[in-house]
Amino acid sequence: MKKVKTIIDQVAHTDITVLIKGESGTGKKLIAKTIHDISPRGKNHFVKLNCAAIPKSLLESELFGFEKGAFTGAHLKKPGKFELANGGTILLNDIGEIDISNQGKLLQVLQDGKFSRLGGDGDVLIDARIIVTTKNHLERSMMEGLFREDLFYRINVISITVPPLRERKEQILPLTQYFFNFFKEKYRRDVPFLSPKATKIFKEYLWPGNIRELENIVKRRVVTSDEEAVIQMLLGKKENGEIVVESLRPNGIGEPLLNLKEVGRKAGEEAEKDLIHATLHETHWNRKEAAKLLRISYKALLYKIEKYHLNNGREYQGKGEMAGSIVRPISSRTGGM
Repeated sequence: MKKVKTIIDQVAHTDITVLIKGESGTGKKLIAKTIHDISPRGKNHFVKLNCAAIPKSLLESELFGFEKGAFTGAHLKKPGKFELANGGTILLNDIGEIDISNQGKLLQVLQDGKFSRLGGDGDVLIDARIIVTTKNHLERSMMEGLFREDLFYRINVISITVPPLRERKEQILPLTQYFFNFFKEKYRRDVPFLSPKATKIFKEYLWPGNIRELENIVKRRVVTSDEEAVIQMLLGKKENGEIVVESLRPNGIGEPLLNLKEVGRKAGEEAEKDLIHATLHETHWNRKEAAKLLRISYKALLYKIEKYHLNNGREYQGKGEMAGSIVRPISSRTGGM
């Protein structure tokens, strides 16, 4: 987080586009707001748009506005988010959710600082700093053809990666104390801080929802004053229907294990890695032929070769027979594509 703060201090007084990456709930929007607040634009508007919450058909009008009569129901001219942010900062949250059909116009704004309203003829000039966030791997979306390559390189000038709360456990208790004091004052509750038992559980819990989850748990603890209910909820907490596993020992709570979703993801990546290596081995490292056999684009294959460090083909010596048995059925089905 000290590295994150250093980058914030370096970029705040510039107009450079910033890409903030991290899991949901890690505080990406707070970092964007901090950059705005300490920048020369801090006294002007800070406009937020959640790209994931806006339907594809409405996103263009939300971003760029529309003229009267542009479509049925457009009775008045409406400025878009970019116009509202003129002189200030616009935050595009979850930019990876923008449909590729809308990405070209967004690229134009980033490059030229101008756009046309929906149904308009002339250009609108704006001076807004752009900050974007994502919780997804934009590189993967780019390789799959879901995100424009030129747009990716345009927004990825300076990137800030916010680590999940489970990787900065030293901040759990200070954040807990901050939220505890905040909600005590807000709701006028006179409740004691966490017991030693609850403190230990808070420190060892995985926090899949990161800081947002911690904030809501502390709010519940303050409002209900029922610490035991909060403890039981954390011990049996579920993420997308899957239990976040805790290792229980006679002397208390031990180190948490990986949750089932994470285990499944890692197993899938290992299987994909084996399959790609076996296909490359079978095609004598002809990557274009391997891409055909795997039925993925050539660019996607190059990305995965780099991701899994398969460039020299040496790390899998000894696994060839096992992995080769996986790929042979694919070769027979494709009929030597």
